[in-house]
Amino acid sequence: ADHIQVTPVAYDDRLKVWFKWENHQVTHSFKPRGALNKVLSLSRVELDRGLIACSAGNHGQGVALAARQTGAQVQVYVPEDAAQIKIEKMIALGAEVVKVPGLYGDAEAAAIRAAHDRGKTYVSPYNDPLVIAGAGTIALEWLEQSPDVDTLLVPVGGGGLIAGVGSAAKGVRPDVKIVGVQSEASAYLHAEFYRRDMREVIESPTLTDGLAGSVEPGSMTIELIHEVADDVVLVTEDDVARAIAYAYHRHGEVIEGSGAVGLAAVLAGKVASAGNVGLLVSGGNINADKHARICAEHAGI
Repeated sequence: ADHIQVTPVAYDDRLKVWFKWENHQVTHSFKPRGALNKVLSLSRVELDRGLIACSAGNHGQGVALAARQTGAQVQVYVPEDAAQIKIEKMIALGAEVVKVPGLYGDAEAAAIRAAHDRGKTYVSPYNDPLVIAGAGTIALEWLEQSPDVDTLLVPVGGGGLIAGVGSAAKGVRPDVKIVGVQSEASAYLHAEFYRRDMREVIESPTLTDGLAGSVEPGSMTIELIHEVADDVVLVTEDDVARAIAYAYHRHGEVIEGSGAVGLAAVLAGKVASAGNVGLLVSGGNINADKHARICAEHAGI
């Protein structure tokens, strides 16, 4: 609580949904909740070894922030197409950024291998109980702020966010429905949830860079998503772009693609907004030129 913000909620009377604006969090993403919870729990020996993380950018900022507060050195491995704004913010927080050719999965494999080979402390963005628990603090705040919500829409990538939010929410309110939302362009956990098989997923470029990539083999989030999620739905890239524009034109909020998927699902009719629906906007780190282009292309939304 000493290190993060209690982020605001707002009601959209047009869509009849509640927003939880985690783009107002420190580093403009929910990720410091889990990264700080993990890094602040490490021993001095573990910190002095140095930290290695893999990230599309937001987790890396959270780990870099935590490393700065604990005096640890940190390297963040990123895929070669990581958003420049996220790279610059990681560097500003003191991280050394290592670009890895290929997609997110290539960067993750390289980071895990480097941590093992060099004796560094690896900080997973999702496959760690303390990271998951940190993400769960969102739900505890949210249900106090919006006590009548009965459905929470949560972005899904590696599964740490929905595992934490779902576990915490259902621990407090077992009747709350948890719906994961993911882009069709990188539908790994959707495939896992419905087919128990991610091998045939074909990944393509996506606005939801923070949700992209496969899941570490044996990740604890794989079973947790089956325990806490009631559904996982997919949205298109155009759905995501429209949601980014809607958030800006309607609410004046700058949100990134990964944070826009819940709103995208409602706008596209993939999830009914009847009842008391809450949308988790998980982050707002998006290149300014990309954001301006998307908002111009969808100015009439």
